[in-house]
Amino acid sequence: MGRRGSAAVAVTVLLSGLLLGGAQPPAAASGRHAPGAMSSRSCGARTHIEVFRPGGIPLLDWRENLAFDGRGTLWVAHVTRHRVEGYAPDGTLKATLPVNGPGGIRRGPDGLMYVNYGVNPLTTGLGSGILRFDPAAARPRAEQVVDGLSGINGLAIDAAGNLYVSREPATGVLKFRPDGTADERWTRAASVFGTNGLEIVGDQLYASVLTSTASPIVRIPLNDPARHTTVTELSRHPWEAKLLDDLTSFRGDLVVASFRAGELLRVDPVTGRSCVLVTGLRMPTSVRVPLGFGTHDPRHELFVVEASGRIVTVRVP
Repeated sequence: MGRRGSAAVAVTVLLSGLLLGGAQPPAAASGRHAPGAMSSRSCGARTHIEVFRPGGIPLLDWRENLAFDGRGTLWVAHVTRHRVEGYAPDGTLKATLPVNGPGGIRRGPDGLMYVNYGVNPLTTGLGSGILRFDPAAARPRAEQVVDGLSGINGLAIDAAGNLYVSREPATGVLKFRPDGTADERWTRAASVFGTNGLEIVGDQLYASVLTSTASPIVRIPLNDPARHTTVTELSRHPWEAKLLDDLTSFRGDLVVASFRAGELLRVDPVTGRSCVLVTGLRMPTSVRVPLGFGTHDPRHELFVVEASGRIVTVRVP
């Protein structure tokens, strides 16, 4: 989350009355709408949740995002403690890296970890942008890739090393080339308002939208961003707004975190059909598949971080 942060945006949405049917922000996307409004059916009756790392005081112990480096370490953005944490598969904290208000974090094709900074709304005056670090270093040190950004949130990286950054209170997903220069033409074409989580699957970028009470997920073709379309809208009524956060690809579907509802929602990106995979979470902010992380099975497990501070695992049969 960027200059306002996911916490600030969530509070703003609640206080403005959007969840009670008030005025809506600009439309999430143009183009064809796939079928598949949110249904009440559950597809997670046999899922099992375990606490990988306990939390602290909700909101004050906010863990915002996570990513696996494929080398046995889980990296977590702890937005309120201003650090990135590295965990071993057994839950041991093995490394920390000071970062001002870290947010979206991803592994690049070069093997380095990239992380948005300046996400905590209380410290954005110290700067915001994108950093990178070597996860294999004995003492990882962050170096700057892009600075001077505002309102940034989620992060995705394509196979060529291009960086994509979401912005909650603005229109357009930001694109930066591997050398850190901005692709402004691409950004203008990707004119989706209020994006949050980002995930690349093949040549498509999927984005969740936090600021719309319809709770949409949008598909943006990497090679033709102006042709973005809405995959699904997960809320039938404004008072059912999910406050969608980050999302990931899992078994050919998308799994997206609902901050407000405490759910993980599973979405078919082709048909837009959806179901509730997990309930009972505590303000989930990001979800990922464990790749190269000890004995954790990427075919049957998901890792989730929460604004409660917890890191949990979800076992999916």
